Amino acid sequence: MSASSLDGEIRDGRHYLAVRVYYEDTDFTGIVYHATYLRYMERGRTNYLRLLGADHRALFEAAANEAPGFAFVVRSMHIDFLKPARMDDVLEIVTDPEEVKGASVTLRQRVMRGEDLLVEAHVRVAFVSSGRARPIPKPLRLAMKADRDFSERP
Repeated sequence: MSASSLDGEIRDGRHYLAVRVYYEDTDFTGIVYHATYLRYMERGRTNYLRLLGADHRALFEAAANEAPGFAFVVRSMHIDFLKPARMDDVLEIVTDPEEVKGASVTLRQRVMRGEDLLVEAHVRVAFVSSGRARPIPKPLRLAMKADRDFSERP
């Protein structure tokens, strides 16, 4: 199995990541514990950025040159828990950029079981370097905007 298949894939401007629910992900009732969804979505965001970097390795090199020691940090999150997931369910974490601004990006993340929407979150992530918010380097911002523009197409 290739590393990229472990990271999910980008299709139609959205990142898709499959995860299986394990016993350790559930509470005593066998339903996925609410904080587990945060870990699933973190994996989705991380792998989305990894795939942007793998497909456009020069973007991350340019970002590192422009803002050494850069990182993305969660600034805010609005999350709606709509339906439960249970042990052994196979879920899909769907991540797509909603808004790309100077120093932040807002991502929409959905946890799906087939056609069922279980959880939806809107996550604002800030770009920081040397402990301060900084503008997202242009090549990386353009790659995320291209994904967003692609995902808005019919």
